[in-house]
Amino acid sequence: MTDIKFGTDGWRAIIAREFTTQNVARVAEATALWQLEAFSNPKVVLGYDCRFGGNLFAGVIARVLCGKGVKVLLDRKFVSTPMISLAARDLQCTAGIIITASHNPPSYNGYKLKSGFGGPSTPDEIQKVESLIPAQAEIPAKTLDAFEAEGMLEWVDLETRYFEKVNQNFDLDAIRQSGIQIAYDSMYGAGQNIFHRIFPDAVQLHHDFNPSFHGQAPEPLEKNLHELASTIKNNSKIDCGIATDGDADRLGMFDENGQFVDSHHLILLLIHYLKKYKKQDGKIVVAFSATDKVKKLCRHYGLDYTITKIGFKYIAALMIKEDVLLGGEESGGIAVKGHLPERDGIWDALVILEFMVESGKKLSELVEEVYDIVGAFTYSRDDLHLSEAKKQAVIQRCASGSYKSFGKFEILSTETIDGYKFHLKDENWVMVRPSGTEPVLRIYAQGKDSANVQAILNASKIALLD
Repeated sequence: MTDIKFGTDGWRAIIAREFTTQNVARVAEATALWQLEAFSNPKVVLGYDCRFGGNLFAGVIARVLCGKGVKVLLDRKFVSTPMISLAARDLQCTAGIIITASHNPPSYNGYKLKSGFGGPSTPDEIQKVESLIPAQAEIPAKTLDAFEAEGMLEWVDLETRYFEKVNQNFDLDAIRQSGIQIAYDSMYGAGQNIFHRIFPDAVQLHHDFNPSFHGQAPEPLEKNLHELASTIKNNSKIDCGIATDGDADRLGMFDENGQFVDSHHLILLLIHYLKKYKKQDGKIVVAFSATDKVKKLCRHYGLDYTITKIGFKYIAALMIKEDVLLGGEESGGIAVKGHLPERDGIWDALVILEFMVESGKKLSELVEEVYDIVGAFTYSRDDLHLSEAKKQAVIQRCASGSYKSFGKFEILSTETIDGYKFHLKDENWVMVRPSGTEPVLRIYAQGKDSANVQAILNASKIALLD
């Protein structure tokens, strides 16, 4: 029996090894038992993204849920994670499920749980589901058509619902008629159809159904987006580039020069726009791995802020209780006030485009506005694939406080909210943390420029792996 555990964002496993129809059925049965215990008339919205087997696994889940007496709303087409969260809230569902492994390599698939409020299920809810996973589960022989005839299954169009919500909240005509030329890379992911629907004239890359993602993990990092960068550099008419991950809840962007604008800069840009230009207020909530420049910008604008553990579920938990202006992660997942307590790459990109239109400025100029307040900086991340023994040895040394410097970079102080963030001189830092969704050790670093960041990363890896 496979031991199934949820990480920072759902349960993820290798397709056909641990991620099988039988194991998916076990998690589905646990979800059904949780729903029946917690709600008198449970209703779950279910979807899948572009990964291999998504339709198959969703069908298994739907049959298990319906067979246990849980009504299911299911889309016939692939959908993004934000579409599931939006439907969970607006259709008064008691939960949402999306079959996705987000940014993980193509060999993975996953099972994400969403709450009825329109964001990640809480840690308590996830622990409840984990505790209810049986050793084996029966997949009903009854077909989806039969469950539909009984009223237990209803087909829904989640993409159209999402498109209508976008239309209600953004002046799309103003963006389209502004003259801004957009290049968009869906990374073969679930954002491809909806983005084309919103901006049919955008230059689109990797807009086709390819469950292998052409061998590339669909994570919107600069190292994975060379084709988008070169497309912009080779076409002077393109004003910005947009990339979303496999399930379209994470964002990366490029300015008009083909320079990458990472999630740290996007978080700062959004805070700057929402506060200074739109005159909105609220707390800022960011994960531990986000740049400390967020604190500096919050102090400049008099905004309260909170730092959470890694995992958007911790940010969402605060967003549903407090007045939060923005919640964001290093990995590109950002939520803004007025939408959902959920990451949404396409929605966030629309806010940035709206910022460009209203200000009449290029993306690079808006970044300079932020730099005028917090100072210029660069960020990068290395993912180290290590044996479990080596990874644990590094973490134990971090915990023991044995590191006083990384090469010439002296450690001034250490934070341990989630992982180990070592603060260096000149507002620079390096952070070490094992991934909660992949068998890797992540090394994050911030410096004054690219050369400085690379020097910090290189020195850190030599010290850590010695």
